[in-house]
Amino acid sequence: MTVIGAEPCLSLAEVARASSVHADYVVELVEEGIVEPEGQGPGQWRFSGRCLTRVRKAVRLQADLGLNMAGVGLALQLLEQMEDMQIRLNSLLDNGI
Repeated sequence: MTVIGAEPCLSLAEVARASSVHADYVVELVEEGIVEPEGQGPGQWRFSGRCLTRVRKAVRLQADLGLNMAGVGLALQLLEQMEDMQIRLNSLLDNGI
């Protein structure tokens, strides 16, 4: 496995193994638009570290909250919006605004 960063470097099998899920689960996340790898198909897909994080969060959301795929997608979107707003708020507070 290569170093995980912003650049897509992980295969479908590596993401599935690192997330303790079957590759079919990752394929379903891709089909739902929850995870967006680079490449033309499962055999050529390359996932970034951000994708791996999203897969792991999706697994937790389904296991802990029993969400379906649509719910997982919405929850991830809302969580990312909250993280972005927290970063903006911290920036404003750091600048004395």
